[in-house]
Amino acid sequence: MNNRQLFLKHVAQTSDAPLMLEIEKAEGMYMYTSDGKKIMDLISGISVSNVGHRHPKIVDAVKNQLDKYMHLMVYGEFIQSPQTELAHRICEQLPEKLSSVYFTNSGSEANEGALKLAKRYTGRREIIACKNAYHGSTQGVLSIIGGENFKKGYEPLLPETNYIHFNSFEDLDVITSKTACVIIEPVQGEAGVISPAEGYLEALRKRCTETGTLLIFDEIQTGFGRTGTLFAFQKFGVIPDILTIAKGMGGGMPIGAFIASKEIMHVLTHNPVLGHITTFGGHPVCCAASKACLVVILENQLCEQVKEKEERFIKQLKHPLIKEVRSNGLLIAVQFKNFEFNKKVINTCIENGLLTDWFLFNDSSMRIAPPLIISNEEIDLACEIIIKSISSCA
Repeated sequence: MNNRQLFLKHVAQTSDAPLMLEIEKAEGMYMYTSDGKKIMDLISGISVSNVGHRHPKIVDAVKNQLDKYMHLMVYGEFIQSPQTELAHRICEQLPEKLSSVYFTNSGSEANEGALKLAKRYTGRREIIACKNAYHGSTQGVLSIIGGENFKKGYEPLLPETNYIHFNSFEDLDVITSKTACVIIEPVQGEAGVISPAEGYLEALRKRCTETGTLLIFDEIQTGFGRTGTLFAFQKFGVIPDILTIAKGMGGGMPIGAFIASKEIMHVLTHNPVLGHITTFGGHPVCCAASKACLVVILENQLCEQVKEKEERFIKQLKHPLIKEVRSNGLLIAVQFKNFEFNKKVINTCIENGLLTDWFLFNDSSMRIAPPLIISNEEIDLACEIIIKSISSCA
């Protein structure tokens, strides 16, 4: 059997219509199929490859670490320089109260750990999330996903969960002294790029402080330069109690983390001991890749280039069939009339050598989230292909 047949026979499927692109190689902005087709990646593996595919400094970091050691022991037992150096580098970029890093394998795991930490620290049980928010698919975070359709087949899930609407100041009264935490994206991703209203995050922070509720910012998708600062919360001047990160963190390698103060994180050490455990979290090869990724972003000032590149996209994404363009840095949503038309345009873009996608809670919007390394010429080419594809689908 060929790879396509083996894929369908043995690799578990999550939809009835996988893209079925067979990628043989990827580098920089591009992926190459087994039949030689060149495809520009305009979604970065869903905001993962922020510095492009196979960045040479990340590849070198991985190879160098492989020559030293791979897995040694479950997380937290041995002092491993890739972990300690990465944690130090990350904390250098964060406010003082975010100084303790717990490494995980993924964004879902980072959010799971953050929820456990908030419940343990506050002694409370209620968790509040936002409508149309995505925080992962494992049992705990599935309980707070902002769309009923995704969780109705897996109930019962966590009790004492509640929801607020993003940007609703009135809904902040739902947060009370019984609430352990509010978990929220500072910029909603899967809702189709919804930015916070002026003063909203400040009001949310104030309400959480008043009620003794921990504020968790989920920056799985917005972190590592995506919105034009290393982390989106830095644009708004509102500091969370817990920060979760992943996706663009590893330069293509699987890694995530939840970050809090030493005081908050300390509760995982007792009653019970080993309050949170992971075998592969903080894997040394992944940490080495992540450190290299962070260095590439900072040394090449990729965050500082995002605003200009965002504006270049917005200027060219104009067509009578585009209803609206929403953006926050290089996280962009192109709104169409419905999913059917959006899907038709997306398929045509792929045929024309450009990979794009839609959003989980806004399937009528096209996702644009390219590697931060995208050049002006590549932006122009991407916009040309999108506009051409829209016109051919009209």
